[in-house]
Amino acid sequence: MFDRLKKEHIVAEDGFNRWKVPPASIAIHLCIGSVYAWSIFNPPLIKEFGVVASSSGDWGLQSVVWIFSVAIVFLGLAAAFGGKWLEEVGPRMVGVVAAFCWGGGFIIGGLGIASHQLWLVYLGYGALGGCGLGLGYVSPVSTLIRWFPDRRGMATGMAIMGFGGGAMIATPIKETLLGMFYKAPEYLGAEGAVTMVTEGGKRMAEFGGQMVEVVVAGAAQIASAPVPLEAGVYVVGTGDTGAASTFFTLGIVYFIVMVIAAFSYRVPREGWLPAGWTPPTADDASKRMITHKNVHIDQALKTPQFYMMWIVLCFNVTAGIGVIGVAKTMMSEIFGSTLPLVVNSGFAATYVFMISVFNMCGRFFWASISDYIGRKNTYYCFFVLGIILYLSIPYAAGQVSVNPVVTWLIMFYGATMIIFTMYGGGFATIPAYLADVFGTKYVGGIHGRLLTAWSTAGVLGPLAITQLRQTSVGNSIRDLASHIDPAAFQAKFGAGMEQLDQLVAAKTVTIARLMEIAPVGTVDPTPSLYNTTMYAMAGLLVIGLIANSLIKPIHDKHYMETSSDHGKAGGEATSKA
Repeated sequence: MFDRLKKEHIVAEDGFNRWKVPPASIAIHLCIGSVYAWSIFNPPLIKEFGVVASSSGDWGLQSVVWIFSVAIVFLGLAAAFGGKWLEEVGPRMVGVVAAFCWGGGFIIGGLGIASHQLWLVYLGYGALGGCGLGLGYVSPVSTLIRWFPDRRGMATGMAIMGFGGGAMIATPIKETLLGMFYKAPEYLGAEGAVTMVTEGGKRMAEFGGQMVEVVVAGAAQIASAPVPLEAGVYVVGTGDTGAASTFFTLGIVYFIVMVIAAFSYRVPREGWLPAGWTPPTADDASKRMITHKNVHIDQALKTPQFYMMWIVLCFNVTAGIGVIGVAKTMMSEIFGSTLPLVVNSGFAATYVFMISVFNMCGRFFWASISDYIGRKNTYYCFFVLGIILYLSIPYAAGQVSVNPVVTWLIMFYGATMIIFTMYGGGFATIPAYLADVFGTKYVGGIHGRLLTAWSTAGVLGPLAITQLRQTSVGNSIRDLASHIDPAAFQAKFGAGMEQLDQLVAAKTVTIARLMEIAPVGTVDPTPSLYNTTMYAMAGLLVIGLIANSLIKPIHDKHYMETSSDHGKAGGEATSKA
C-alpha cells in the first residue's frame, strides 16, 4: 500500500494540467498554517481551572507560549531531515505522514489538556504536531518549483500562501468551538458579598460546606468570556474552557483534509518544461543572480551563501514569530486597558484573523514581486521597512498611555499588518532565492535544512518576548505597589505588602488588580510591557540586513559537473521543444 505513495507512481502524463497541483498544496498548508492562530489558545490554557481568571494551579503564559515554540523547533528539524527524504519518496508519501503527525498531535495534546498534563501537550501538539508541520510544509515547495520554473516566486508564494492563511480560517473556527464547548464555573456572588480569606497566596471561600479556592473576575475578565457572565467570585475547577474538546475536533478534521490533499499530488517527468517557455539567457540570469547549474544538497552546507541566507531567514522570522505567538494577548494588554470599549476579546480575535490575512497575502504578493525586482532586493525591503515599523510600535504604545485615542491604535494596527506581510513574504521568497542561488535539482532538501533557521527563531522569538515582557511585568508591579496605600492593599487582597511576591506567584496580584486601587492619575504601565521587545526585534533586523548584503553568486567549485546536471537537462529539453 505505502509503495503506491512513492513518487515513481505519481509522475504526471503528458498533457497534465499543472494548475491542478496548487490546490492540494494550499489545502495542506491551510491545515498546518493554523499554528499561527496558536495565541487563540493562550487565554483558555492559562485558565483551565479558574476558567474566568487564572487560578494558582493554572499554567502560566510563559509555559504555554513555549508549546508553540516547540512546534516550530520540530518543524525545522523535521523539514531538515524530511527534505532529503522528500527527494527520494515524493510529496504524496510525505503529505500522508504529515497528516498522521499533525492530526495525531492535536489528539494527544487534547488528552494533555483534559488531564492537565502539560508534558503531553508539548509531546502531542509540540513534538509530534511539529513534525507534521515540517513535513507538510516542505512537501509542496519543490514540487511547485518544478511545475512552475517560469514563475518561481509565484509558485513558492502559492505553495506557502496557505500556511499564512491557515490562521485566517482557523481563528473563527477555534473561537466558535471554544465557545461551543465552554462551561462557566459556579458563581458565588459579587466580590463584596462573598467572605473570602487568603491562604498561601490563594483566595478561599466556602462552597458546599468546605473551603475551596476561588477567583475574582472583574469587568475585563468577564468581557473576554464567550458567554454572558457577571463580575464576581467563581469556584475554581467547576467549569470548562472547551480547549480539550476543541483539540480533539480539529485533530480529526485536519487529518481527513490533509490525506485527501496528499493523494492529489503529481510530479512532472524529468526534463519537463512549460510549453512555449524559454529559460532566461546566461546574461540575464547572471544579473539577477540566477544559476542554470546545481549544487548538491550536501555541498550547499559548505558554502557561505547557505549560512548568510540562514541568518537572513532566522532573524526575519524571529522578529515576527514572537509577536504572532502572543498576538491576541499583546493587543489586549497594549490597548485593552486604555481603549476597553474598542479593544475587547472579539476585537483581539479579529486582530489575529487579520494577521493571517496579511500574512497570507504578503506571501503571494512579495514572492510574486520578487520575480521582477529580484530576491535580494525584496529582502532589502523587508529589513529596512521592518526596522522603521518595529520602532514605531513603542511610540504608539507610549502615546496611547498618555492620550488614549484610536489614532494610536490605527498606527499600531497598520504597522503590524505591514510587518506580517513581510514576515510571510520572507518565507515565500526564500525557496525561490535558494533555487536561484543553488539550482532547482535539490532545492527541496536544501530548503528543508535551511528551515532549521525557523526552529531557532521559534525559540529566540518567544524567549525574547516572554522574558522581556515578564521582566517588565515584575518591575511594573513593584513600582505600582510602592505607590499604593498599604491599608488599601490589605483590604483588597487580604494580605500585607510583605507577601507581594507570594501573591504575584499565586496570580492574586496583577497589574490590572493593582490599578483598581492605585492613586488617581496613575498611568497604567500595561501598554509599555512590549517596548523593550520591539527594540530588540529592530536590532535583529539590522543584522539580517547586513547578512543579506553579503550574499554573492556561488563559486564554480561548488557546482555539480555531471551529465545529470539539471541545467544541461533543461537546455536539452528546451532545444527539443
